Order: sequence, then C-alpha cells, then structure tokens
Amino acid sequence: MRSLHINSILKSLKIATVLFLIFPKINAFGAVSGFVDSKQVNQNIPMAIAFNPSGTKMFVVGMSQNKIFEFDLTTGFDVSTATKNSNECSFIGLGDDVVDIDFNSDGTKLFLVDQHQGGNDETIEEFDLSTAYDVSSCTHVEEHFKGDFVGSVGIEFDSSGTKLFIYHTAGTDSIKQYSLSSPYNLSNPTLQKQSTGTSDKTFQTIESQPSGFTFSSDGSKMFITGKNKDKVQEFNLSTPFDLSSVSRTNGYDISGQIDAVGGVSFSADGLKMFVLDSDNDAANKDVNEYNLSCGFGVIKCIDPTANKDDVASIETQSETTKKLIQHTTFPVLNRMEWLRRNSGRVNLTNQNIKFQFNNEILNSLSHSLIPLYLSNDNSNDLTDQNSSWSFWSEGTISIGKVGDDSASSAKDINTSAITLGADKKGEDNIMRGIALRFGTDDIDVGTLGSALNMNSFSLTFYSSKPKGDQRFTDNLLGMSFINSNLINNSGSVSTDGERYGEQLYGSLSLRDTFSRNRLNFTPKLKINYGITHLGAYTETGSSGLNLEYKDQYIGNFTSSLGTSLDNTYDFEAGSFVPYFDFEYYADMSPASKQRFSYESNGESFTLENIQSSTHNFMSGIGFDFISDNGLTLMTKYNRDQSRNNKNDSFIIALDYRGSQRSSYAMSFQDSSAKFSNENKFDNFKMNIDSHYDFFKEDPDYGLFINISNIN
Repeated sequence: MRSLHINSILKSLKIATVLFLIFPKINAFGAVSGFVDSKQVNQNIPMAIAFNPSGTKMFVVGMSQNKIFEFDLTTGFDVSTATKNSNECSFIGLGDDVVDIDFNSDGTKLFLVDQHQGGNDETIEEFDLSTAYDVSSCTHVEEHFKGDFVGSVGIEFDSSGTKLFIYHTAGTDSIKQYSLSSPYNLSNPTLQKQSTGTSDKTFQTIESQPSGFTFSSDGSKMFITGKNKDKVQEFNLSTPFDLSSVSRTNGYDISGQIDAVGGVSFSADGLKMFVLDSDNDAANKDVNEYNLSCGFGVIKCIDPTANKDDVASIETQSETTKKLIQHTTFPVLNRMEWLRRNSGRVNLTNQNIKFQFNNEILNSLSHSLIPLYLSNDNSNDLTDQNSSWSFWSEGTISIGKVGDDSASSAKDINTSAITLGADKKGEDNIMRGIALRFGTDDIDVGTLGSALNMNSFSLTFYSSKPKGDQRFTDNLLGMSFINSNLINNSGSVSTDGERYGEQLYGSLSLRDTFSRNRLNFTPKLKINYGITHLGAYTETGSSGLNLEYKDQYIGNFTSSLGTSLDNTYDFEAGSFVPYFDFEYYADMSPASKQRFSYESNGESFTLENIQSSTHNFMSGIGFDFISDNGLTLMTKYNRDQSRNNKNDSFIIALDYRGSQRSSYAMSFQDSSAKFSNENKFDNFKMNIDSHYDFFKEDPDYGLFINISNIN
C-alpha cells in the first residue's frame, strides 16, 4: 500500500512536469485566454502594427525597409485571413528605422516615428492619405520634433486627438504628455506632464529595452512591450489618458511564442491582442494573435468602478431618477402656491376635461380613481363632477452641471418638461387635482462622449387643504414610468444600453402665511419621499466591454425648510404679483448600490454608496400676471446650488379659465399624446386638436383647427 501511494505521487509529479514543459510560463492571474495564430510579414525587422477600426486592414512597418505594408483581412482582426495587397507607402529619404505607426481617427493622416532620419536625428513624420486607410495614397506633409528625442519607442493619441504621448529612452525612460491646439495638429504642442514610471518603479526598471506601447480605447490602461523581459506590461491610469497617476498591474509573459517582442496593438473591443516578433530570423517575422477573456484585460479586466466616466454614468442614473421626483413635484407645488397667492382674485369657472389612455391600468384610473379623487363628496356620482375644473400647464427648462471629483467625471445636465394639470375646489374647500408630466433629461458625462437620455411620464394626484384662512397642507402622490438610453463612449469605442424603470413618490408640504397690507410672508416645511426601481439590462456594441447590469432600487427622502415673499399690484389689465422663494433642503436618502458584470466572462463588480449632494440651497424669483380675460401667467427662475453642483431652471406656466361651453380632452396612444379643445359659439363650434410624440428622437407634432355649424 505504501509503495502504491509513492508510485501515485511520482506519477502526479510526472504529469505536472509535462504540463509545465508544454506551458512553460502561463500567468496564473492573466486574462489572456490563449495564443490563437500568427501571420508572416515581409518587413525586414517589423516594429509596429496598426489596424483600421473594423480590423479589415492591417499595417506593418519596421526598420531598414522604408515602406509601410498593407494587408487585407477577410475577417476583421483575424490575422489568419490576412493577405498582403499591393498598397505601399514609400518613405525613402525620410525615415530609416521606423519604430511606430499611428493614424488619426478617420484614417486620413498617419504618423511615423523614426529613430534615425538622415543620421542621428529622430523625427515624427506626418503624411496625408487622400483615401482613408489606403497607404498608397500617402503624401508627406512635414516632420516634427526633429532631434528632440533619443531612442524613441512610439507615439499615441487620446481618443479626441488633442493629447499626444511620446515614449523615449533618452536618459531615464519617460513618457511625455502634450496637449494639442487642435486634433492631430503637432505644430504647437504644449508639454503637460512627464511620467518616468510608477510610484515604486521606473519604466526603465520594468522594461530596459522597450519596443512598443499603446492605450486601451478608454484610456484607463496603458501597455508597454519590450525585448528584455519578453512581456506585455499592463498599467492602470486613475484618470483616462492622464499620466498623473500610473500604477503597474503585472506583466504577461509571451516568450513562449515570440523571440524578440516588438509593437503591440488591440482590436477595437479589446478582445484580441496582437504582438509583433521583431527577431532578425526571417522565420520569426510575424504578427501573433491572442484572445482575451475581457476587453483589454491582459492581466486584469478593466475595473469600471475605478474609471471616472463609468462611475459618473452609474451615478447619473441614480441622481437623475432622484431629481425626477423633485422636478415632478415642483410644478404641482408651484400650482398650489399660485392658488394660495391668488386665492382672493381667482374665481374658477366651468371646464370639462376628459382623460383617455391606451394603457389599461391608466385608462381604468381615468374612469374610476380620477373622478372619484376629484369629486366633492367622494362618491361615484359623476353627474356634476366636471362643474368646476381649471386647466393649467407649466413648461420647464433646466440647465445644470455637476463638477468632477476624485472618483467621478463631470456631468452637464439639460432638462425640459411640460406639465398639464386640472384641478377644482370641492364643497369641503379642498382643492384636488391631477397633473401629467412629460420630461426629457439629457446628461453628458465626462469628455469622451458618454451620455444618458431619459424620457419620463409622470401621473400625480394632489390636494391642498386649508387649515384656517392662511394655513395650508399640501400633499401629493404619484408614479413615473422611465425609459433611458445610455451611451458609454471611450471616444473610439462605445457601448449602448436601454433601461426601463418605475417610480412611486409623494410629498407633504405645510404652509402658513402672515400678511401685512398686501405683503405676504409664507414659511413652509416640505418632505419628499419615493422609491425607484431600475430594471436589469445588458449593453451592446462592443462585446469585450459590454457590461450586464442588475436591478437597482433607489430610495429617496429629502426635507426642506424655506420661505416666500409676495406682493400684489393692481392695474387696469389685471394684477401683477412678484414673489421671491428661498429654501434649504437636505437629502437624507439611503445610499444605493449597483451590481454589474462583464458579459464576456462574468467578472462582477459592485459600486457602493451611491449618493447625491446632502445639502442644497434653492432660491427663486418670479411673478404672476392675472388678466381680466381669463388668462393668467406665472414665470419663475430657480437656482439650485450645492457644494459641487448647480442647476438653473426657467419656468413658465399658464392657466386658462374658459366658459361652460368649452371642453378639453386628452388621450394617450403608445408614446403619443393628443390634446383637444372644443369651444361653442352662437351658431358654430370650433375644435382644436394637437398631437405630439414625446419619446421620438424627431417628434411628430401636428395642429388642426375645424370650424363647423351647430345643428
């Protein structure tokens, strides 16, 4: 038994030894799933490789050949399908030992890095291409940085083309970061930063013979290759395309396939890596292809929670839904405050209004709950429930900005909305109403093109109950339906997503007015609350970078304390009421979290403690105008300010009180809203119909007028 046990151990050791010999240097932490294939190239000493965005063209350049070779790939980024075509760009007399090639974003310019142009002078040679990504159409433009660098390794641009990075080995190896006055214009570069390595190691220590470098498409990772270590070294950048903070992850050993490591490149989605073998042996002059389990994950997948744009995009979804509650309740509260300011001057006259929805749930509400809620006696007797309606509308345009911080990029916010409402006062002196809001939020995230476009539809029930002559309790309850389109853009590669959500919300406001002459002082206390559910979704567009998001629940609880001042001035045409608001509110909402994972390999992440600003100050100034012909106007400018963000809102609201011979109808079909108004005169009637599709990129709008006899 003992002999059998020893034999088993020896057998296991032999198997392990064989596996070790077959796979001599596998990195246990690597995300590289394996070597795929290689392709022979004809360059003397190939040094650099590049592709067009679709991967159907490959370009190789090297030392002592004085030409750029072009290959056609029948399958994008599959070097086994590459065939050299006849297109070549000759640069005889301009470059002798070219070590790198780079294109602008549309392939109409290319740049070569020459180590020995006409002797020992090193330059960056710029060419124009009359046909994009066709090197046979190259025309030399000019040379840059002549003699400024020794031992150049390569150049890279950020996704916008306004940053240039030059890696050279003069003295201590360093990468210089320049800003450019316009994209890909090397005429007047400005040096911004210089990095010699990480906090504990220099680039020279990490790789003493560098041969190539590049960035991930989003600029969060940097890669360096070299002939000394025969590795692809992976680095993280805390800010995309910014050398302020560089940390090394590790190096992936590729000596098993390559004798002399040259340049490195990636597919657009980062799921394929390509490394040149720059050995002098003709048999080893090839492009080697590797598969990665996630985009640009040579050692580790890109951590979205460490990327400022990704964090900002996730925060934006949470912040925008919480702001939606605020933006939805404001018009209704504005309406109730307007009624309070003008209670002594407004006599609500008869209106007829009907609501019709194609959604069964909403339609049942319009036929049962809405009339019941708005009735004077809470009965279902509808004989005279439409006898005292007042119809109002409010349009809002908001412009805001949230500054960046150490973990998140800046956000530019544009919100536009229209709210349509109807209310009436019951015999119990309680004002009851219903409001419908259609809103669009457009948020630009960071500087690389990430964005959120959120469309929302909200239905709100509200009431204002007097407690004496000057004291009111306002409350509302509502629900919102949310549709968001998201773009996560690195500048050259983007992912897209569509997300749906639902929201329940409420608000309670207490107001007490103190009057002297015509000056009114109104302190108020308000509480907003709500819960939002955002559904799961999966990004599309870049398989190596697509993320799968789980359901998210976002709680909201804010309280505010404020006051308002108003005065009244009477004129022949009507009354003018200027007013001023000031409010402090605190966000005491619980933090939320978002769980998500890479679709390609399932690696999961969680962004914790997603919260908004906790302390805000809001001020507003505006006026009401109440005309004698039944039309009233309310305008307001709001500033919402906190430590790191601000939001400016411009509001205009209309209220029209017609006669008993006018009626309104509103209907909803899919995403289209239709509004109709009928007015009866002595011998004829006039119908005005309008429709608008709120959720189309290019909305359809129509207005129709019909005049007919009354028979």
